[in-house]
Amino acid sequence: LAKAIDVSPMGALKIVKRLEKEEVLKAQRVGQATVYKINMKKDYAKRFVSLLLSRELLHAPGFVKRWVSEIKKIKHASVAILFGSVLRKREPSDVDVLLVTSESRFPKLEKEIKDLNKVNIKRIHPLYQSNEDVINNIKKRDKPLLNAIKGLIVFGEEEFLEIYDESRKE
Repeated sequence: LAKAIDVSPMGALKIVKRLEKEEVLKAQRVGQATVYKINMKKDYAKRFVSLLLSRELLHAPGFVKRWVSEIKKIKHASVAILFGSVLRKREPSDVDVLLVTSESRFPKLEKEIKDLNKVNIKRIHPLYQSNEDVINNIKKRDKPLLNAIKGLIVFGEEEFLEIYDESRKE
């Protein structure tokens, strides 16, 4: 964690302890290690993490923000996550996006993607999933889905946190 956020190990521990005290995180002992998880029982914690996830968009490079604005045009998905080469390359071959939707909204979502693909130079390559699909694929440790959820959440942060929390239950 310390390396990921570019602070000293002691600095990271202080941050984690403060978040635990504020009930954003909850600690669990596993052997000699302490594992921290988001405290999904607290609305404040969910909103705090949602804010952090949405804040990532502000720090995205310009070539990513261009696709963020395109993906934000989508109205028939509850969650959209950009992933893959579009986050690393100025000129990706396509634009990978995880779209979470319901069966009833799927036909309209599919049409939205077709319409966006007509006007964009790069093709949007959707990975369509229902809430249940995401939950089941996380539980199965499905590599394509696990790769996708490491991406940049364009919209639906709170919905994604609920889905992720559900996938962690037995």
